[in-house]
Amino acid sequence: MMKSCLSRQLFVGLAFAVAAIVAPVLSSSAWAADRNQVLEWNQVFVDTLVATNTPNASSQRLGAIVHTAIFDAYNGIEQRYTPIYFQGRAPAGASRRAAVIAAAYTALASLFPARQAALDASYAASVAALSDDGEDGGEARERGISWGIEVANAVLAWRATDGFNARSPAFFGGTAIGQWRPTPPAFGPMSAQALAFTSPFVVVNTTQFQPDPPRGLLSATYTDDFNAVKALGRRTGSRRTEDQTALAAFWEGNASVHWNQAANQICTANHLSMSDANRLFGVLNIAMADTAFTIWTAKRWYGAIATEVTWRPVTAIPLADLDGNPDTTLDPDWLPLVTTPSHPEYPAGHPAQNGAAATVLLSRFPDAQTFTLTTRTSAGVDLPSRMYTSISAARADGDNARVWGGMHYPSTVTISDGVGEAIANYVNLNAMQAVRGSQK
Repeated sequence: MMKSCLSRQLFVGLAFAVAAIVAPVLSSSAWAADRNQVLEWNQVFVDTLVATNTPNASSQRLGAIVHTAIFDAYNGIEQRYTPIYFQGRAPAGASRRAAVIAAAYTALASLFPARQAALDASYAASVAALSDDGEDGGEARERGISWGIEVANAVLAWRATDGFNARSPAFFGGTAIGQWRPTPPAFGPMSAQALAFTSPFVVVNTTQFQPDPPRGLLSATYTDDFNAVKALGRRTGSRRTEDQTALAAFWEGNASVHWNQAANQICTANHLSMSDANRLFGVLNIAMADTAFTIWTAKRWYGAIATEVTWRPVTAIPLADLDGNPDTTLDPDWLPLVTTPSHPEYPAGHPAQNGAAATVLLSRFPDAQTFTLTTRTSAGVDLPSRMYTSISAARADGDNARVWGGMHYPSTVTISDGVGEAIANYVNLNAMQAVRGSQK
């Protein structure tokens, strides 16, 4: 784990010691001095999530920590926007590129200690590729490194007390008709419950965007929801197409991986400046994190209320004779295509992430963009990649996949996507705001 007292000299020494080993196998173009280090280290973050098979439930918080460190380190030199957290100003002449590298590396090394060796190599190659733009014997680079370490350590200390690591009693929902209860095959307690008790980055609190209560058992919406997922989400005998079946598994993958991949490729194709990319990735990852905290808070809240409909289709369909709705019919043998996650159905995590991420990207770019996404399953299997030619098409597939997989009802998906969209707009309009008179 990276120690807060690690000196600038040790960082620089590490960079050039390892660079001597890795440089011969790296092409000069891959690590050119004009490389956008924000995109470079966002890719390192994505690669780290994939290599460690980090659960989706913890990934959004990690992405927000890493990109807060990167944003505040770069912005503390540029002074273009209001900071996310760290209020200080960098020493005069500090290298922005070096600050980004050091901040990203410091954060990632602390959050992913098992990846130390791989991160060391990435750090060394990044620093070695920096040119001495100031022709000052490397002083700008060393100031930037020192500044990046300082900012990242401050951000790490801040988020160490955000509640994510606090322990709460296991939550098992209840046995009231319509209420969430543990689902097969594990029948375990609510997973990722810590998200419900984690402090947000930008939104006022995790109830600011809490959705209204879910539809009732006797409503027409519930009837439509029930019958749609019963027909489309069943493991066998479904009306899904072959491609929809594949998409259900694909979009079960890590939302932070998917949407950071999309953003990185779109930024590269559109030649976004380092400054603009820095803000975009800050907004993207913080919006996704605050969305996760909001959604899990609502899951935990509504899941504890016996009269709210939060049970999963895998529970509702075999017990439909008890719901009092004459238009729902039980199927005792019904099973979903994708194993149901162990937390209340309402609201939905992945659709909210899709709404948040797509909204951030659409605030900056036209919808027509080409990007390729990958998924590695929890078992470590890489699924065939998916190429998209629009942001909205990816968003739609990701949302619909929750119904095709048999995990969520259509109305829940729509409402949850809207929660993510609202949070993304709030973060975009209220954080990292341009400072009057600042220059690019």
